[in-house]
Amino acid sequence: MIKQEIDIRKIEDIAQRLRAIAHPVRIKIISMLENTDEMNVTTIFNKLEIEQASASHHLNILKSKGILQSRRQGKSTYYSLKPNSIANLLGCINTCAK
Repeated sequence: MIKQEIDIRKIEDIAQRLRAIAHPVRIKIISMLENTDEMNVTTIFNKLEIEQASASHHLNILKSKGILQSRRQGKSTYYSLKPNSIANLLGCINTCAK
């Protein structure tokens, strides 16, 4: 039997990304952004009926883990799903689940 080398950093990175998307509020954010090109913070927290600080916290977590991207326009920040971020995670999970 050949012993396979384990890259702990890759495992930690994937685990952090999965934890980032596992929160119910973050799942709702991803779902909302899946159906539109982008949304600003105000629209997101109003649709979720949560405080702006809470929405910003969840958005920053998703952005820091490479799930979302953002752009500033004046005083507003617009968020969108980073291309292929969710598809890549799901592909990895599907490959591992076999």
